[in-house]
Amino acid sequence: MNLPAPYQERLLRDEPLGRYTAARLGGAADGVYIARESAVELALVMQAAWSQGVPVRVLGGGANVLISDAGFRGLVVINDVTDIHFGDWHERRNVAAAAGVGLTVLARKCQSRGLSGLEWATSVPGTVGGAVVNNAGAHGSDIAANLIEAVVLDEQRGAVILSRDELAYGYRTSALKSRSDRRFVVLLAQFALTADDPAAILARMESFIAHRKRTQPPGASLGSIFKNPPGDYAGRLIEQAGLKGYRIGGAEISTVHANFFINTGGATARDYLALIRHAQARVQALYGVELELEVELVGDW
Repeated sequence: MNLPAPYQERLLRDEPLGRYTAARLGGAADGVYIARESAVELALVMQAAWSQGVPVRVLGGGANVLISDAGFRGLVVINDVTDIHFGDWHERRNVAAAAGVGLTVLARKCQSRGLSGLEWATSVPGTVGGAVVNNAGAHGSDIAANLIEAVVLDEQRGAVILSRDELAYGYRTSALKSRSDRRFVVLLAQFALTADDPAAILARMESFIAHRKRTQPPGASLGSIFKNPPGDYAGRLIEQAGLKGYRIGGAEISTVHANFFINTGGATARDYLALIRHAQARVQALYGVELELEVELVGDW
């Protein structure tokens, strides 16, 4: 494909995707472009791909995707645009973050300014854009709790502002996530946070970090693999089924938290998918519960 100058020279061809994902998995993409300068750069690259009919996929932190060993036939755009703007604390929209901002970075910057509401996001992998699409959350809260609106570039409509109501948030889903065409990209999110003592905010963050360290595995892993079924927890069901530590190839169900799958070294995406299917079949057979994927399968399977 051809990108506008001077972006063409930055296009990486036949680029392995494992280095861009939390589980360190994934074959090569035909092309990878890392957008770092601005939302304008990101938009121009996306529009160039759409206009040429090139399949395009945006990755932020790569924390919620399982990319096929066969890779991705098309362009993968890594969103690394990380601008953050702060307004007065009493304004309705007092934080604006580019979609490439890491959730942990945003949470810490808000804490230092005495802005509360995103404490749950500290140490959560992924970016603002992915969180907006997936309604990421932890510790009883989620992105929808403080989001006012998102600026989204749509292939057909151009740049549009979508309110929280228009995003139609549910548990780990949104109107954007339910779109099968994926021909959009989140550019910016605007939040309404509340004023609080920075020390009190930091104490909550440190509590969440400590809980995460106690209950989730370190290193290269993917999780949460499954959405929690109504009234229960996917990890509890998998553990109850006796699958903690179960391994296929280099992929293992964590002994710390059964809804996280570990890359023990040399795992393939096919190992992960086989482990996913095994856990689903086992839980279905024992408890009649169909575990729904929270991570997204990307590429040719």
